[in-house]
Amino acid sequence: MAEVIHLTEQSFKELVFNWEANQEWKYEGKVPAIIDFWAAWCKPCQMVAPILDELQNEYGDKIQIFKVNTEEQQKVAGMFGIRSIPSLLFVPVDGQPQMAVGALPKESLKQAISDVFKVESPA
Repeated sequence: MAEVIHLTEQSFKELVFNWEANQEWKYEGKVPAIIDFWAAWCKPCQMVAPILDELQNEYGDKIQIFKVNTEEQQKVAGMFGIRSIPSLLFVPVDGQPQMAVGALPKESLKQAISDVFKVESPA
């Protein structure tokens, strides 16, 4: 079963994007990803967290959901200009990532997975 992965600066460089090695965006993953930029004190972040866990379970290895704690990983959050949370970065295998800000409902997230990643809902 696929799990949501919490990223540090080092694991972000290994699994998502190594900004020290690449000037241009180059996603390191094999499947599309959603990166949740969040903080423990953020109420909307707490509302989105169980939805992201559900989506990871439903989609399994078709997508990967990552979490970046903006309080602990300020350099990573700064790289993406995160000013408000939750911010969700949709990362296709090929192409540029797209940012969505705010606590999105599950249906909106499933629609984005379909539209951006071309991955259909397993249900």
